[in-house]
Amino acid sequence: MEACSLTNMSDLLDLALKAHGGLDRWREVKSLDVRVSLTGALYHLKGYPEGVPNVTVRIDTRRPAVTISAEIRALPSPVMCGRPRGINSIAFISPVTRSGTTSTPFLLTRPGFELTEIEPHQENGETWRCLRVKFPSDVPTHNNFQVGGEQTFFFNEQGLLQRLDYLAVGPAAHYCFYHTNYKGIVFPTLRRVLRRLPSGPLVNGPTAVLVQIADVLLGEGDCG
Repeated sequence: MEACSLTNMSDLLDLALKAHGGLDRWREVKSLDVRVSLTGALYHLKGYPEGVPNVTVRIDTRRPAVTISAEIRALPSPVMCGRPRGINSIAFISPVTRSGTTSTPFLLTRPGFELTEIEPHQENGETWRCLRVKFPSDVPTHNNFQVGGEQTFFFNEQGLLQRLDYLAVGPAAHYCFYHTNYKGIVFPTLRRVLRRLPSGPLVNGPTAVLVQIADVLLGEGDCG
């Protein structure tokens, strides 16, 4: 299997890139400021029963770097903090920053990714095309304890991302809804992460993580 390059992309990835705004438009973007709230069972376990509301995550689109600004209410008075995020820091925000979820499918055009289209998947009366992706070791993912961990991405007939499967604490299915166009780039604005059994995701079970994106601001600049 050859690593993906711009001249060696699967037709499925090409369809997905176009559906999410196109690679040319993405190359004009240098950063994303994503305003997001996170809730779900995972945050109860981590001691955040109300989740993490209204956090701003700045994502560098050209390298795996993230800065987080959040209001910390556990202190006597609210404090605003911002700091670069390493792979293992501020774990409670990881569902929106790991796996390149906000940069998919554009992330998959980076050097070192290996892409294989596998058998289509039937779900909820639809047929989704599936792309199995082996990540290079220098890109942070939920599978970061595995060098070159694999994930599976599911796209509908228009090429919009519907779901991705990965291994976090355990096997997880990450569903994507309400795709919204922000200045030419399309993002799913509601994401639901579920436990995934060999028989399939527990769609009627508890939500491990619910990600609600309120806004996305694109920082643009020289592609240099």
